[in-house]
Amino acid sequence: MLRKHSLLRSTPKQVSLFFVSHFHSTLFTPSPKQVFQTHWWGYPKSFKPSFTFTPFCRHSVSTLHSGSSVEQIEDDEVIERDVWMKMKDEARFDVTVEPILSSYYNTSILSHKSLETALANHLAVKLSSASLPSSTLSDLFLTVLETDEAMMGAVKSDLVAVKERDPACLSHVHCFLNFKGFLACQAHRVAHKLWLQRRKVLAVMIQNRVSEVFAVDIHPGAKIGSGILLDHATGIVVGETAVIGNNVSILHSVTLGGTGKVSGDRHPKIGDGVLIGAGTCILGNIRVGEGAKIGAGSVVIKDVPPRTTVVGNPAKLVGGKNNPVKLDKIPSLTMDHTSHISDFYDYCV
Repeated sequence: MLRKHSLLRSTPKQVSLFFVSHFHSTLFTPSPKQVFQTHWWGYPKSFKPSFTFTPFCRHSVSTLHSGSSVEQIEDDEVIERDVWMKMKDEARFDVTVEPILSSYYNTSILSHKSLETALANHLAVKLSSASLPSSTLSDLFLTVLETDEAMMGAVKSDLVAVKERDPACLSHVHCFLNFKGFLACQAHRVAHKLWLQRRKVLAVMIQNRVSEVFAVDIHPGAKIGSGILLDHATGIVVGETAVIGNNVSILHSVTLGGTGKVSGDRHPKIGDGVLIGAGTCILGNIRVGEGAKIGAGSVVIKDVPPRTTVVGNPAKLVGGKNNPVKLDKIPSLTMDHTSHISDFYDYCV
């Protein structure tokens, strides 16, 4: 499956940075030879990865063009194909460190033949209830996941996005098992597919369980791209006609909502590469342009131009309406929440 990303290629310097990082902070698995020749990977000497993973840098330089669009790089089929094997290696490593988790990791990861079956099972266990058994949900999720290659591509992109952007993420398997923002997003993907198939009662049921279990409320009609990070995720609300592009990062307590009783197309449209800070409300059928940044706690009720920063209640353009500061990096990838904002405001706390 081909998916295009709004990114530029990496520089040699930035690629080299990945080779000196700790194993759980990198985007690749070292070869067995590297493991036994170095000490910083964190493996015990007895542990051998099951495969050799070619070093790579997926997003690298998060740089935007000076124009209204950003360059597209080639797809990431290699990384997506190897994510599942990498997760299994990470699971085996975790079990050597914490043997008490061996049964949990075996049930959740190591006993499964594919990422699809593992994800269907894990979501089913999380979202099941006394009247809604996990076996029923697992069969439902697996049927959807195994018949939608594009959806699984998005799942893998989300896994990589969380690992790349969130410094609290120890590994891909850590994200898969423990990050409710990731899990809520994948459950929504299934619910959205059911919504499109006019199985709306079932889709809304999944939405309700996700809201109860993960405290994330995404209407199954909302459209969400790939490479999504829902950081912390608690309190995120996304309305029915909202659209979220690719490579978007959203912090907790964010609302993509309507303005009142307006019907029809009434929710925000979020472009690729957008960063939305914690506690932000974006209201109405407005557009947030590619590569824009929304400061924490902002209330946005008007369109936001591409590659600009807005902050405040009501939100204002950093640099002013006539000459807004233009961002030269993709904020959703750098996760830089404060650049230019501190220069725009002169108050002291």
